[in-house]
This record gives sequence, structure tokens and C-alpha cells, in this order.
Amino acid sequence: MDKKEKRILELDRYEHGVVINALNDFRNDLIEEERPTDIVDEVLLKTIDAPSKKVKCRDAEAR
Repeated sequence: MDKKEKRILELDRYEHGVVINALNDFRNDLIEEERPTDIVDEVLLKTIDAPSKKVKCRDAEAR
């Protein structure tokens, strides 16, 4: 039995957008080269649908 390893990234709203844009650009490059995009599509959708978690800010300046 092979166990799958999962990775958890904590990204702020800006970083999340950067990852989505980078994956989308990569996907567009693959389409232009007529290469399969299956895995990139899968990761892109996981990134878009990733749940967010609210973080409490103790310091008013951190907002």
C-alpha cells in the first residue's frame, strides 16, 4: 500500500493569486505547444478551490 504525501502551503491572498496566474500561464504555454495540460489543470483547480482559513490578528498594524 502506497501512502500519498500531502503538502500544505499557507499563502496570503496576493501569493494565492500569483500561484494561480503562474499555473494559468504555464497551462496556456502547454496549450500553445499542443502538449497535455491534465496535471496542470488538476493543480490549478485544487489551488482555486483550496479552503481559506481566517487568522486572528492581535496587532492592529499587522492588518
